[in-house]
Amino acid sequence: MIKVDNLSFSFPQKELYKNISFTLEEAQHCAFIGTSGSGKSTLIDILMDPERYLFEGKLEIDPTCKIRHVSQFPQFDKTKETTVFEYIGEEFIKLQDEITAICVEMETSSDMDALLEKYQLALDAFDAIGGADFESIINKKLNLANLTKLKDLRVSDLSGGEFKLIQVMKEMLSGPDLLIMDEPDVFLDFENLNALKNLINSHKGMLLVVTHNRYLLNHCFNKIIHLENMEIQEFDGRYIEYNFSLLQTKIELQEIAIAEAEEMERNDKIIDNLRAIAAYNSEASRGRALKARVRFQERLEARRIKAPFVEIKQPNIHFGIENEMEDTVVVKVNNYSVSFDELLLDHVSFEINSTDKVAIIGPNGTGKTTLLRDIFKNNQASIEINADVKVGYLSQNQGEVLKDSNTILEEFIDAGFKTYDEVRSYVANYGFEGEIVNQKIASLSGGEKNMLQLAKVSAKNANVLLLDEPTSHLDIYSQIALEKAIEDYKGAILMISHDFYSVVNGMDYVLIIDDKTMRKMSMRKFRQMIYASHFDKDYLEKEQNKKSVEMKIELALKDNNFELAQRLVGELEELIKLL
Repeated sequence: MIKVDNLSFSFPQKELYKNISFTLEEAQHCAFIGTSGSGKSTLIDILMDPERYLFEGKLEIDPTCKIRHVSQFPQFDKTKETTVFEYIGEEFIKLQDEITAICVEMETSSDMDALLEKYQLALDAFDAIGGADFESIINKKLNLANLTKLKDLRVSDLSGGEFKLIQVMKEMLSGPDLLIMDEPDVFLDFENLNALKNLINSHKGMLLVVTHNRYLLNHCFNKIIHLENMEIQEFDGRYIEYNFSLLQTKIELQEIAIAEAEEMERNDKIIDNLRAIAAYNSEASRGRALKARVRFQERLEARRIKAPFVEIKQPNIHFGIENEMEDTVVVKVNNYSVSFDELLLDHVSFEINSTDKVAIIGPNGTGKTTLLRDIFKNNQASIEINADVKVGYLSQNQGEVLKDSNTILEEFIDAGFKTYDEVRSYVANYGFEGEIVNQKIASLSGGEKNMLQLAKVSAKNANVLLLDEPTSHLDIYSQIALEKAIEDYKGAILMISHDFYSVVNGMDYVLIIDDKTMRKMSMRKFRQMIYASHFDKDYLEKEQNKKSVEMKIELALKDNNFELAQRLVGELEELIKLL
């Protein structure tokens, strides 16, 4: 229904796509992936409204194709007194009211032909979205997402995660041929993420979903579109299979590349010898031999293997520490409470030691972010911070830490860096190279802003890190790099996260919100809890085993041990079957 053919597009300061091509067909549930700032959201904008953009190439969209969109940052007019049921059923209710109004008009009108035509069009539109059963359809969707309890609540009373799910339902029920969703999983708690998975898997139409969420990627999609280095790669199949095919390709290409490099090195030596001979022997045949060898070397260079999708650059996230502390309490919370319209947290008490890595877990809207912010501000009697503590803080609200009107260079000069050269050298580790350092922070993607926050946190060399949803908007390569940085860090971490993988892979224990207070939970019990709701038994252990084998393959490739790498690939394939 949608065909993109050799599309190229640039902003004045950045080239985004170079002759990219892909298709979207009926019944495909497609994940759209790529590193932060690669242009995924812009490509969605082009698909939604191609007339706004001057691009090269062809974009063919079936004229009957109805496209709907769930944005990355949905907005709702909180002044409206609309219930959840009325919001989801807005299109149904509007058509129902229109049909009723036409029927009333028919009772007194003399122009019946025009009214009958109008009546038939409204009926057709109503039938197309299953209008006769709309109450039942809405109830089924709410039940599928385990949100039936919200049906009569005002939309303005929902948490951000709940509203995102309600918006997904609303757009799905409008009966689009293609539904595009831009990071619908961001900030969803575990229950709501599971609900989103159920909604995606039950949807009968075509989907294009930008996501970096490994849980959704592994469980929801039958096609992958990967945007990287201005190019597109398509893959029909699951994300886990796509990743496996990339790894196989990497091994094959690296083996060929090594053989080519060795051939070029041998040819270089021959050229050097011929040049040395030509210096004291001017025979024409010697000169011709040298020229032939140089041309041969140029041909070798021209055909050298290039694999942009295989060697993707990971940011070098590293949390240094200026003042490592002995095993002591660094944060103490005693009888903390917080409320807004209602009491959210009450009688919360816990202690964090100097090397503890702890996740705060709980549903959306239960006061987690407020607690973390209050610890950072340290202005409450119920919170004590050790005098030797230096805190690094990453906020879910990026504008709280980053100044939109600053360029990247200005942001780090404000943070205490002495020169622009010092900033350039530092931020290059986090993927900010070239002209992007002169861009305003307001123009960056959500993932780029989060990476910038991580760079600022790292630069503080703090011994306590407060991280509020640090994986949000980050691409998978950056998420894995962050997990490694957390694992290597020698200080204390208190982290709010709804990402199963970062919690299980990096935390010592969790603080779970239960009946407006917090209780400590071991990682073993946390695993049991999420297996009961979200995963098959031992899923995360299988994931960890898979990751371990992938790391062994990476090490084998560093040593150019292709025989071992191929053997490990067979082991990895068996693990993937279990997943």
